[in-house]
Amino acid sequence: MCGITGFINFASHDREQASSRVRKMAATLAHRGPDEEGFYVDDHAALGHKRLSIIDLSSGQQPMATKDQRFHIVFNGEVYNFISLRFELEDKGYRFSTSSDTEVVLNAYAEWGQDCVTRFNGMFALVIWDRKEKKIFAARDRVGKKPLYYAWDGNRFAFASELKALLAGGFSKKTLNPRALDCYFSFGYIPAPLCIYQDIQKLSPAHTLTITQDSLTPRKYWQLDFTHPGPAAMDAAADRLEEILTDALKIRLISDVPLGAFLSGGIDSTLVVSFMANLLDARVLTNTIGFDDAAYNELSAAKTVAGHLSTDHREYVVTPDARHTILDIARFLDEPFADSSVIPTWHVCRMARQNVTVALSGDGGDEAFGGYTFRYLPHLMESKIRSRIPTPIRTTLLAGMGALYPASSRLPRFLRLKTIFENLSNSAARAFYNDLVWLRQDTRRQLYAPGFLADLNGFTPEEMVLPLYQSSTAPDPVGKSQHTDIQCYMTDDVLVKVDRMSMAHSLEVRNPLLDFRVLEFAASLPLDLKIHKNTGKQILRHLSASRLPATILDLPKKGFSIPAALWLRKDLKAFAHDHIFGSRIVTDYLNPAHLTKMWDQHQTKHRDHSVLLWGLMMLGLWEKEFHH
Repeated sequence: MCGITGFINFASHDREQASSRVRKMAATLAHRGPDEEGFYVDDHAALGHKRLSIIDLSSGQQPMATKDQRFHIVFNGEVYNFISLRFELEDKGYRFSTSSDTEVVLNAYAEWGQDCVTRFNGMFALVIWDRKEKKIFAARDRVGKKPLYYAWDGNRFAFASELKALLAGGFSKKTLNPRALDCYFSFGYIPAPLCIYQDIQKLSPAHTLTITQDSLTPRKYWQLDFTHPGPAAMDAAADRLEEILTDALKIRLISDVPLGAFLSGGIDSTLVVSFMANLLDARVLTNTIGFDDAAYNELSAAKTVAGHLSTDHREYVVTPDARHTILDIARFLDEPFADSSVIPTWHVCRMARQNVTVALSGDGGDEAFGGYTFRYLPHLMESKIRSRIPTPIRTTLLAGMGALYPASSRLPRFLRLKTIFENLSNSAARAFYNDLVWLRQDTRRQLYAPGFLADLNGFTPEEMVLPLYQSSTAPDPVGKSQHTDIQCYMTDDVLVKVDRMSMAHSLEVRNPLLDFRVLEFAASLPLDLKIHKNTGKQILRHLSASRLPATILDLPKKGFSIPAALWLRKDLKAFAHDHIFGSRIVTDYLNPAHLTKMWDQHQTKHRDHSVLLWGLMMLGLWEKEFHH
């Protein structure tokens, strides 16, 4: 794993000045690649690379060039099928001087051009400079496991694995993007291609960019397709999934450095570790964390799994003194980021790095196999009801009932009908958005300052979500929800969290459940193999039943989470208050009176506003660290 950065000036630049600038940019990425660094500078390009050595430790340095010096590459990530691609390229006459996947990627581009990315199975962000044609090619993996920020002014293209490198190079005026802020307040993260700054963008997952002096051309090269039916019987489907997962694990176990796994005690990470235990000769080194609060402690479940699989297991208990941890974390979050599970992720990455350089995780199981039943099941139920109610009734009577019905988290769950009425009066896509977003529309109007609403000029974050839902080829609302989660929430929340926290500790994390073959197979399955009655991930449970005892499969799932609501009322109360109400962004863009009301409601336990308040605290920390 690595950090990449650089810039290409089509009007040419001074080599000495460009060299100094790209080195300054690369220095900000030292945590992503502490082992080596490399640079390439010519009259137009300046490329920088920070390396975390995983494969081919003695060679494979970057930037790397083809033998004729036409193509130069900086590459972050791993292409797991590089060995088979290398054989294919050797049959075409290519000769290799290293054992690295980088050289395979570079020659693959020389042979197949922009279509090379469709042959890669892995996680990657890359930029290739074509000296002959004065052309840049950039690409990001299918689900966006590796990040790529860029700036383009019509003459100069600058890029980096993290935003801080572009800031160090002076490629942003640091003008806040109101749409990005709106998305952050609504989701807790900023979805691609938006960035917190107006003059920076993030390359979207499964996209390439081709840049010449005259143009910047994006292209989407992969879309999850739900139209190809797979096995309908559970046994046949589970057998096929086992074949795919076995290969997905095998190619992710190739490493020249120590390798282990995260173990939460949930079915996803447990299944991954069970495959590793079968495939590796040595005991799997597993890592888990917990809290003193039993409601957020999964140490016992993970220990049971580790004992059954005979892993070399390590535990870490996180104390409620989160303030210093949050301050450390803020240095590695280039954009405001509000997922509070970033804290346990930080700790499990830090612990794992003490013993390994590569760790496998179970990320992706919920999105691919229908694990988010708390959202998917109500959405499915609403869709069935919606189809039976005439549109005039839905858009008048139910909309009116939704407007009049009281909203209160203090009501029993079965009496919280306001959202249900509102969802039934809307389309399935808009109802999905309503379940995903933090801020209800009425709360958003009350909380946002008038100037902020004016700057948005009618924009709402649903513009980032509805097209994903509506473009899905899934035959049912759960599949459409999964398709949207995989392209939005998973990419811009879950995977950002894992990338930033693992790279903060120079740790590579691999996700076998996010192998594109696994995702495509999951998309081919009928709904009842994913969700049955009130339980999701049916096929994963079925597959696990043949590998693990029932005592493990029935363990309650808590996940890597924290008691955020409690911390904001106790241990972090003063800290959070200072960073929320001391933030100039918060006071400029939000209504102070309404925000104070929400703060007081949370402190008195009248309402739980911990999700929003945590996000505002993290915004204040980001502002203090970067926006000054």
